[in-house]
Amino acid sequence: MKTLPARSVAVVLGTRPELVKLAELIRALGPAARVVHTGQHYDEALSGAFLAELGLPEPEYLTGVGGRPRAVQVAAALAGLDELFAAEPPLAVVVQGDTNAALAGALAANARALPLVHVEAGLRSHDRAMPEEHNRVLIDRLADVLCAATPDNRALLLAEGIADERIAVTGNTVVEAVQDHLPPPEERARLLAVSGLVPDGYVLATVHRPENTDDPAALAAVLEELAGLARELPVVLPLHPRTRARAESAGLAHLLDGLTVLPPAGYGTFLALARHAALIVSDSGGIQEETTVLGRPLVVVRRSTERPESLADFADLVPPGPGIGTAARRRLAEGRPGLRRLGTLPSPYGDGTASHRIAGLLRDLVTERGAEQATLPAPGHATAA
Repeated sequence: MKTLPARSVAVVLGTRPELVKLAELIRALGPAARVVHTGQHYDEALSGAFLAELGLPEPEYLTGVGGRPRAVQVAAALAGLDELFAAEPPLAVVVQGDTNAALAGALAANARALPLVHVEAGLRSHDRAMPEEHNRVLIDRLADVLCAATPDNRALLLAEGIADERIAVTGNTVVEAVQDHLPPPEERARLLAVSGLVPDGYVLATVHRPENTDDPAALAAVLEELAGLARELPVVLPLHPRTRARAESAGLAHLLDGLTVLPPAGYGTFLALARHAALIVSDSGGIQEETTVLGRPLVVVRRSTERPESLADFADLVPPGPGIGTAARRRLAEGRPGLRRLGTLPSPYGDGTASHRIAGLLRDLVTERGAEQATLPAPGHATAA
């Protein structure tokens, strides 16, 4: 197997989910990985503490990106990345998903004619009101290698005219992330006991997407439904700083009073909570994938989703409002037989080897590009006629 030079693959990320989903790939690349953090998630609880938990090397950090409007985030990250890539050009660039950090990384790679690998390519919500939809479509058009998590993702890319040879179905790196970081049973039992929780006896919720937090009416609808569920069984809410600030500014903080509010949890702690929840209610994209590995039911609080695979068995998609409580109570009524059924189903996102497949694709890409460059004439010399 070809060994890549040290620091030859720039892995550009900027959020907590990207750290989680790229951790095993970074470890698989070893010294070849050069991690660049744009700072899109600038809160220590959301990113910094994850580095130690995930066993990742200290990244190169950009400044002036976090907490800014979308256009400013992308522009600032693009300028910072271009400066880094000019000073020390990588042999390839990796981005994951559909964040502003991923778009900036893709644009920076394109500007410097650097090979680009897009992890989790081909997701589509077909919802143009979703900023991430624009990001992911643009990244897919720029990428040299598109790592599609599922055959359906590959089919969507082909339908958009992307060449088949640029697409590889790899599975989703979330599978190995969950497998690697789910604490053992005795540790999970301890974590639940500390919080006074009983396995299969509580709801776990997360709310952070702007479509739910930036609209006071939507946020009120979500929190009111969670408060209603909390009158029947505990509702655990690891509270995103953005959500807390929006709830307070909208005068909705009182709706948190009946919930078990926790600070943002480490990844292992969150997986432990999710593994034993009777139900999860969330607007997260990653949780739609994680629940299929954990075998737990999910109510997705969004108007659209780019991950329809989870809807077949594991999840229900509902907008903010009474539908949350209706879907939640229907799932809860299935009880332990319903949980056992989900626990027997395979995840649609693969077998837990996606990161190593992608590492192999990167080695092939860098080797191929190196061979191509070796056949080019030296500067100032013409090829023979």
